[in-house]
Amino acid sequence: MSERVRKAWEVPSAVSRPVGEPVRIDTTVAHSARMYDYYLGGKDHYQVDRDTAEIAARSWQAVRIAVRENRSFLGRAVRHLVRDHGITQFLDIGAGLPSAGNVHEIAQAEDPSCRVVYVDNDPIVLAHARSLLIGTPEGKTAYVHADLREPAAILDDPAVRGTLDRDRPVALMLVAILHFIVDEQDPGRIVRHLMEALPSGSFLVASHVTPEHDPDGVHGLEQAYRNGGVPAQARTRDAFTALAFDGLELLDPGVTLVSEWRPDGDAPRPPANQVNWYGGIARKP
Repeated sequence: MSERVRKAWEVPSAVSRPVGEPVRIDTTVAHSARMYDYYLGGKDHYQVDRDTAEIAARSWQAVRIAVRENRSFLGRAVRHLVRDHGITQFLDIGAGLPSAGNVHEIAQAEDPSCRVVYVDNDPIVLAHARSLLIGTPEGKTAYVHADLREPAAILDDPAVRGTLDRDRPVALMLVAILHFIVDEQDPGRIVRHLMEALPSGSFLVASHVTPEHDPDGVHGLEQAYRNGGVPAQARTRDAFTALAFDGLELLDPGVTLVSEWRPDGDAPRPPANQVNWYGGIARKP
């Protein structure tokens, strides 16, 4: 092991700014992370988040089912990568608020040496970052307060550089975040920038809301988010696949409803017009 890599592994669990430092939270504007927390039954949200989320849910009444299915997909994806591909490093952008089944909890339950960096731009997530830094003694967790729209800043952050060894494969997690990057912000460029910085054998895990199975409901939710100050753009499977997985090798079963991606057991699953959410995993050659 090189001296540079050895020192990187010795950096303790970190956050990109001091945990506990006062954070400024705008409680007059909804935020996607807090709305997601509300749909999951969490407690870290404000009235503006609840109001916007409820307006959106009037259009897409099954949104809570969809959010739970997406969360389950994340867990299955992480376990699959650790168990079947030996991945022990994760960069989770758009991590959201701490909840049951965080990436480091799932990954380190499979391999205690796993290392995870969480990234989010919501100040309230920063306020709760300490709970995201509690992992196994053998592994390591870190938190970066940053925005997906600035990938270079994420990759150059000391917490990222000090936690992840870029000479070994990394799983980039873009779960339920790309639909908040509209076309004008060129999400494909952002994904390419991040994946180009990772070595061969790395993986991308991504999921995305689609209007294909309930166009009225999903477009209504999309408009409710926009009216609440949250940029949003649902995309078809083809558009999502091209945006996220171009040049990568998709794992079976490809891009499919999150509920259908390697489900656990044979229990009945919700219909497509309730899920409205695609997911997939791909490997960088």
